[in-house]
Amino acid sequence: MKRHELTDEQWNMVDKLIPKSQAKTGRPPSDRRLMLNGIFWILATGAQWRDLPERFGPWQTVYDYFNKWRKNGVYAKIIEALQVKLDAKGHIDWNVWCVDGASVRASRAAAGAEKKVSSATPTNPPTTRWAAAEAGLDQSSMWLLTARELPLPSRSPPGRSTKVRKPKASSAKRRRS
Repeated sequence: MKRHELTDEQWNMVDKLIPKSQAKTGRPPSDRRLMLNGIFWILATGAQWRDLPERFGPWQTVYDYFNKWRKNGVYAKIIEALQVKLDAKGHIDWNVWCVDGASVRASRAAAGAEKKVSSATPTNPPTTRWAAAEAGLDQSSMWLLTARELPLPSRSPPGRSTKVRKPKASSAKRRRS
């Protein structure tokens, strides 16, 4: 077994949670364990997908499995199964919550950027009163009283018009000659 790869015991625990291909035609599916090991290698090393070692197969295939399993909720099922197993053994203290600081994003100002927001920075979509009513907030709630629409910025670069301009007649004459 190589670094960042699942042991047989670990694979047996998650094997049933990873969907098997049901396709009857086309190429045979890739080995699911190999794909998961490739995904773990990328996540553990922080390398780019193109730097995935050849022993895992084409990086595009591993990336496709990563995306498909993410969209299908496979990773959430694996985490849930692990939590149930660890909780049954008494290894999880549900009163303690930890956040890994490496994955928390800071504001632009925390990194020394300007505190003023550029007009190119997207803002929140308009907040409407029906959303507050749907959330069960009454007319006097603080959120409802302070909610207001924020303007959405123009998608065109600053100083540029979004109108289509017709070419000047003088430039068209120059092209003909």
